[in-house]
Amino acid sequence: MSDSGNLDKQPLVEHLAELRSCLIISMTAVFAGFGISYYFIRPLADWFFNPLVKVMPKGKSLIFISYQEGFFFI
Repeated sequence: MSDSGNLDKQPLVEHLAELRSCLIISMTAVFAGFGISYYFIRPLADWFFNPLVKVMPKGKSLIFISYQEGFFFI
């Protein structure tokens, strides 16, 4: 990456090349974070729902009232 003093002197092609490299790094970080988070979804869901499950009556289960709610915690 270039310092801010050279930004005015760079041609457009160099700006676009730097933008492309920053976007690639950012997207890689987002996908890596998603993958790591998805790996831990079950323990996170158990930790999140554990207080609610403890106070529910015996024989009852959690229900989802809209279609998209079931996809929040797989």
